[in-house]
Amino acid sequence: MKYFAGIDVGSTAIKVAVVDEEGKLAGVHVAPSGSLFHKNSLEALNNLLGKLSLQREDVRYLIATGYGRKLFKEADDSISEITANAIGAFEAGKAHGGVRTIINIGGQDSKAIQIDNNGHVVNFAMNDKCAAGTGRFLDVAARNLDLDLEDLGDCHFQGSGAPLTINSTCTVFAESEIIGLLAKGHGKAEIIAGIHYSIASRTVRLAKRVGIEDRVYFDGGPALNKGLVAALQDELGRELVVPEHPQTTTAFGAAMLARSEFMDEQSLEKV
Repeated sequence: MKYFAGIDVGSTAIKVAVVDEEGKLAGVHVAPSGSLFHKNSLEALNNLLGKLSLQREDVRYLIATGYGRKLFKEADDSISEITANAIGAFEAGKAHGGVRTIINIGGQDSKAIQIDNNGHVVNFAMNDKCAAGTGRFLDVAARNLDLDLEDLGDCHFQGSGAPLTINSTCTVFAESEIIGLLAKGHGKAEIIAGIHYSIASRTVRLAKRVGIEDRVYFDGGPALNKGLVAALQDELGRELVVPEHPQTTTAFGAAMLARSEFMDEQSLEKV
């Protein structure tokens, strides 16, 4: 059996995906990026291969993507995260009847991508100027609320009042706003819901810039946050397609492209 890998070297997390020659997902792995991108990327790849009882030579083709893709010299090729995300969402979205619009919220930026019926990128928009609509904002909020990041989703649904309005568009000012709301005695659940709706509102505006069509696919680490998912669905007025492994969609897309590239090379050699 031949295997193919994609590694998404992000600013906050490294994501690895391996698929087999039939395009079936064999496994995924997520690890913190840290400051040593290359070293940690190699460790993440080897960790996943170890879990799958595979050797490096079992991986016939590997494509790197993401913020630090150029640092991973062991890759056979590299590709932009926009293209890799589109491929991954297109392939994963087939099980849900297909998707045309992708929302990706990462650690340092957020993206909206529109794809055609073949998975090709038609349009995209990115917010990388301010962290207020990203995973970084959620990290800051969790710290100020003295909660684990994983607890934000459940807390969203525990409030008895309406979500509080978070007006600031800058993480620094939003942090001060959160501290001020706590000082006034407001409950954490209402603050958290307000944070989620603030992010959702910004994200939907971004998505409208590229056009929202058919099913909307939501990926990136924050897609694990059920409260944020609920807020986005309310703002969009429709359900979202959230994959089983939302953090690894882009790595999965890179792995699927690696498989395609290898197969194409094999076909040319036979001609």
